[in-house]
Amino acid sequence: MADAAGRVAADAALPVAADALRPSAAEAHAAWGVRVQADGKQVERVRESADPADFYAPVADRFRLDPHRTDDPTLEVLRSLARPGETWLDIGSGGGRFALPLALLAREVICVEPSPAMIGVLEEGMRDHGIANIRIVPERWPLSEVNVAADVALLAHIGYDIAQIGPFLDAAEAAARRRCVAVMGEGAMTTVATLFWEPVHGEPRVALPALPELVTLLLARGRLPEILLVDRTPPTFASMTELLAMARRQLWVRTGSKKDARLTELVEAHAEERDGQWALEWAPTRIGIVSWEPHSTGRAAPRAWPGATATTLSRPSLPVLG
Repeated sequence: MADAAGRVAADAALPVAADALRPSAAEAHAAWGVRVQADGKQVERVRESADPADFYAPVADRFRLDPHRTDDPTLEVLRSLARPGETWLDIGSGGGRFALPLALLAREVICVEPSPAMIGVLEEGMRDHGIANIRIVPERWPLSEVNVAADVALLAHIGYDIAQIGPFLDAAEAAARRRCVAVMGEGAMTTVATLFWEPVHGEPRVALPALPELVTLLLARGRLPEILLVDRTPPTFASMTELLAMARRQLWVRTGSKKDARLTELVEAHAEERDGQWALEWAPTRIGIVSWEPHSTGRAAPRAWPGATATTLSRPSLPVLG
């Protein structure tokens, strides 16, 4: 256990900034990359199962959401930011959980998404709801050949595991005319990995960058972001079988292995059923909606976001992994 913890600490050792309270952009970019690379090394060290060719294929169906829904606090904030006649760029749009409802308000939504399974869910949503003003770019970001431009660039739950975060954000800012908006959890969105990684794999989990680190990074890049916190409903599952499948996915555990037996024991001991749904946690966690002017280095004046119920923060809160 001590040796494993030592490997984790060595992998995640961060470069020392000249001023810890005001790191340079280069220092912040490097620290983000170290965290992501340490996570990758840890996964390769402990994994028992390989990733599918399309990583999101096994879970794509979980991204089928009603674009007319009114019970999603994050979506309500994004709706308040949308202006008629604008174009939105949804980087890593997935199955369209935000792209589809935003397309009902915007002139056009450009979806950049490399997963064929996710694109399939998005296209089905477009057909089912009669939405035609979405353009799909089936590539990874940053784009290698296609040039896109939009009024707003949206990065929703993407970036946690992007080692080269500098070029990633540079490209998003270059594509956005008015605003960049990022949606991130207070911690990387991996409930099972947070709860059970150490008892299953025998070493502490490397913490991926998330909302607090994003705010630090943006400040280092000369941006002064606005931050709004909203509640996130914990993920639920229709059966214990589905919950266990997600647990194995998040811990890269092979069905039937010794680690799987330990993981199954932990999940069954902690899972709770309510109204026919299973979850490991029922308390809401927090999501940050971060908005900034992509080309401004000056101090932005605070403003209220219509329809928002949370409070704008002047500094990030401590991470709470959910």
